[in-house]
Amino acid sequence: MDMSWMQQNLSRRRVLTGATGLAAGALLPPEAVLAATSTYTNPVIWQDFADVDVIRVGDTYYASASTMHYSPGAPVLRSYDLVHWEIAGHSVPVLDFGAKYDLNGARGYVRGIWASSLAYRPSNRTFYWLGQIDFARTYVYTATAVEGPWSRLTTIGTPYYDAGLLVDTDDSLYVAYGNTTISVAQLSPDGRNQVRTQQVFTAPPSVGTLEGSRFYKINGQYYIFLTRPANGQYVLKSSGGPFGPYTMRQVLLDLRGPIPGGGVPHQGGLVQTQSGAWYYLAFVDAYPGGRMPALAPVTWTSDGWPVVQLVDGAWGTSYPSPAVPPPPRQVTPMTGVDTFDGTTLKPRWEWNHNPDDTKWSVGSGLTLRTATVTNDLYWARNTLTHRIQGPSSTATVELDHSAMRDGDRAGLALLRDSSAWIGVKRDGGVSRVVMVTGLTMDTNWNTTGTGYEVASAPVSGGRVRLRATADIRPGAPRPGTFSYSTDGTTFTRLGPAFSMGNDWRFFMGYRFALFNHATQALGGAVRVTRFELSTP
Repeated sequence: MDMSWMQQNLSRRRVLTGATGLAAGALLPPEAVLAATSTYTNPVIWQDFADVDVIRVGDTYYASASTMHYSPGAPVLRSYDLVHWEIAGHSVPVLDFGAKYDLNGARGYVRGIWASSLAYRPSNRTFYWLGQIDFARTYVYTATAVEGPWSRLTTIGTPYYDAGLLVDTDDSLYVAYGNTTISVAQLSPDGRNQVRTQQVFTAPPSVGTLEGSRFYKINGQYYIFLTRPANGQYVLKSSGGPFGPYTMRQVLLDLRGPIPGGGVPHQGGLVQTQSGAWYYLAFVDAYPGGRMPALAPVTWTSDGWPVVQLVDGAWGTSYPSPAVPPPPRQVTPMTGVDTFDGTTLKPRWEWNHNPDDTKWSVGSGLTLRTATVTNDLYWARNTLTHRIQGPSSTATVELDHSAMRDGDRAGLALLRDSSAWIGVKRDGGVSRVVMVTGLTMDTNWNTTGTGYEVASAPVSGGRVRLRATADIRPGAPRPGTFSYSTDGTTFTRLGPAFSMGNDWRFFMGYRFALFNHATQALGGAVRVTRFELSTP
């Protein structure tokens, strides 16, 4: 590994303009340079946050990600060092884009929030989220704080596919978007309308598909950062303005990634630290868990092209930590215990499609009243999901099932297009703890299997603890296992190991999911008094 770039970054940094406003090649004063004192390990987040857009506002970093059919959508993550992240909120409070997102006569699986963009506009101190829905139109949401409230600013008739939003130095708003044919749109000063759009580049046949636009102005030049799914990254550069002309250069191709068995780091975005260093936050395909963010330093050639810094010819499993000021506080861990106190769900949670808000509540636990009569979990409303922590983790829930009614099904699932669960079935006035597998969808996301019971045991009383352990390391055997406890201490394995699927076409990774649905009539309820996500 060439250490010269590290030594340079740990002493004085020559930087390109960006947030710093320094001229290219300028030397930072010694007091502005902070030495990195540790290393970090990739992936920096071993949870499913794909298509990340990353920005810095002052001393705080923010990232946004795709969430498809989960609601609320477009989570906003926050960090003070680019390594430790917390979930701060969601840019899209509800997927109010049609009945299919309510599981009302149709389903929105693998639709919804695709690659989208997060930006900050200093002139009005406002965050902007921009993304297209269903290839039909583009939505813009704004907030003055990432925790919200977020509100819809406008709807634009042009669907900006895989969009990157740029707030230019003169406060103009531009959007780069498209698949293979890349276009740039200019928005009105208030961000509500499209003023102009123009095709600026077409990917050569030798490269093929390019998408996932991220749009930057650095040192007076315009850059559109593009991914070749799922193994490459390219960049376009223009010195003639946001509408080009652009020239292209390869950033990476078939680069070994930091997750054994995982894919090539790609997509994501560039961000500059307070001291002038640049980083690339990409994602790594690592199914069955999903797409995991990984971070690498970036330097620049003398003629203004980004270069990812490698370790032994690969994206490093570790690098020196970014040199940043001490954080004002520790970020909230993505693992740990939730007792569902307070009046709202914590931002770690997302519903499978929009919930029926009349059928759930929090405060001294999470109450899930049956919201759907169905024998198909994929049609059941108010299924609440939590990302799995890699490389392996365990979810344990305390379930009060005393208010279930005959025909009700409630429990803890490993949820994706092939699913399994452990939970309680109540039939004929009798409750049993069961393991169910064989819940499946086809590639059009229609249900092909509603599941079948493979193991069961009697349960007495009104409470049971359910546990699911998921090993999401890419490659075989990708096991998920289930167990239960009636005393809170001794857990009994139930059923065989479930092999989690690793096909990429569902895009989202497996999640732990809490559910309660009826098969006969509404009226029953369960209460989850505690959820714990732990790692070995």
